[in-house]
Amino acid sequence: MCIRDRGRINHPQQIEFAKLRPTYTVMSKRNLLKMVQDGVVSGWDDPRMPTLGGLRRRGYTPEAIRNFCEDIGVTKVESFIDLARLEHALREHLNKVAPRAMAVLRPLRLVIENWPAGVVDELDFVANPEDPGAGTRKTPFSGVLYIEREDFMEVPAKKFFRLAPGVEVRLRWAYFVRCTGVVKNDAGEITEVRCTYDPSTRGGDSPPPPNDRKVKGTIHWVSAQHAVPAEVRLFDRLFTAEQPGKLTGNSSDDLNPHSREVVTAFIEPHVAKTLRTGASWESGGGFQFERLGYFFADKDSAPPPGALVLNRTVTLKDAWAKAAAGSPSP
Repeated sequence: MCIRDRGRINHPQQIEFAKLRPTYTVMSKRNLLKMVQDGVVSGWDDPRMPTLGGLRRRGYTPEAIRNFCEDIGVTKVESFIDLARLEHALREHLNKVAPRAMAVLRPLRLVIENWPAGVVDELDFVANPEDPGAGTRKTPFSGVLYIEREDFMEVPAKKFFRLAPGVEVRLRWAYFVRCTGVVKNDAGEITEVRCTYDPSTRGGDSPPPPNDRKVKGTIHWVSAQHAVPAEVRLFDRLFTAEQPGKLTGNSSDDLNPHSREVVTAFIEPHVAKTLRTGASWESGGGFQFERLGYFFADKDSAPPPGALVLNRTVTLKDAWAKAAAGSPSP
């Protein structure tokens, strides 16, 4: 088709570019609809879905998506884009804007034997190290805590720098503690870790001379007395193959049976008071849980004092950044 304009012929311009196809997912509406109809996902806004509704519910930000698109550019070559590049763009943005907090996903009880009975200490917690203007806030500390179960080993493996019998570690923003023993149930499972603390290490700092010393491990915690339970949904990639269906022609053959896990976690009270469904990261929609990742409030959360539901947006581990750093310069 052409248009004649004052004796000239103007030819239409055709611009072609390749589809944006991330790895470990499918973009075909037919395949996405089938997953919804078959109950593989909860709906079009399931946080594992590559839809705007799904990304928004999981906690992806417009800034991260735009930065990702600018990074990969426009090309005519049909190819798959590593999903890790999108996750990298998201981490870079959330690292700047997401407030920090502590939570324990798989709790193990820790008792400090020499802690004064009934005493609660209010410790300073840095709201966001990337934003000096965010300042600090208070977080409660008591003699009974929850720590991550994976942060303790009765028989530590080589290069395990976390808590073990006779080993001293730093509790984030709190104190040094040394493990003195464990309590087990009738099945031989560890139900409680016993420790002592050093009062001179308040704030997580090394004690002054002549008792100054350093520890190799730092772990996070939540005061058991003040902890608030929350349902946390841990999402992984929806497919196990980079190109779903490439081998068999059926993407359903590559579905990841472990793409969604639900745990009952304990979060610090500040999160429960601040978290607001539908809010932005800056205004209480989500937090970076230290050492665990970024978590965003889900619409299934009930109004206070109802149950909180959080979705893991992305972990802290950034495989793309490591790969990019190790690749030769073009």
